[in-house]
Amino acid sequence: MSITAFDSTTYSIYTQSPNPSWTYGQRVDTTPAGKDWIAGESAGWKVYNTSETDKMYLYKLLLSGVVPCPIACVSTISEDGVENLAPFSWFNIVTNYPPVISFAINNNPAVGRLKDTVTNVKNGQGFTVNIISEAFIENANATAINAPPGFDEWTLSGLTKEKCVQIKASRIKESAFSMECELYQSIDNTHPVTGEHTGTLILTHVKYIHARKDVLTDKGVIDLAKFKPVACLGDISYARVGDAYRIARPLWAREEAKIQEALMTRASL
Repeated sequence: MSITAFDSTTYSIYTQSPNPSWTYGQRVDTTPAGKDWIAGESAGWKVYNTSETDKMYLYKLLLSGVVPCPIACVSTISEDGVENLAPFSWFNIVTNYPPVISFAINNNPAVGRLKDTVTNVKNGQGFTVNIISEAFIENANATAINAPPGFDEWTLSGLTKEKCVQIKASRIKESAFSMECELYQSIDNTHPVTGEHTGTLILTHVKYIHARKDVLTDKGVIDLAKFKPVACLGDISYARVGDAYRIARPLWAREEAKIQEALMTRASL
């Protein structure tokens, strides 16, 4: 199968939202795109009982359905000073105050032990969470290799170690957005029926953020077009962030009259 070469000249732009003239109460099928989307309902739904579905199939289904997922490389260090680097797509923000992020680590029964990342994040030496951009996705992907215990994935990644302000683990110099973290809470994920320990949810307290100046806007936030973050789409599929659009969050004090008018209009139809 022939695959088109990656176009590194493409960048994100801001466009109008899909239906900028939408009004309160307007149904999805009132636009051509909406009609096409609703037409898909005629195929029906396949319902999965998770208690009866193969766990590996569930893994693939969830990863392909809960998308796009942000991905990051987590850099840790063992008590013996051996550094470890691994990518995670089950990762996101939890809260901004205190700044807490999360990532989840699945157990691998075939290995018969906890992954190095789980062990290392609990040793009190801190760790870094580094956002992955297009320019080094292959480097980051290499760190997903099922290396033996104690192997330093930095050595094969081609990525550069950079010292942190507070913690011992390195951050990725090539990452335009890195976070120095300390363990906030570790939660063992256990199956509610079998009691099997299936993984670990790590909540991390962000202590320092390193943002590269050239990806910052004048307002001090990250410029999407310059940042070029990578998203995970399930299995071995990844995606760039395409064109973006902005939709204001409605405020009741400002929108109440419009809402009441729209509801009255639709009630009279």
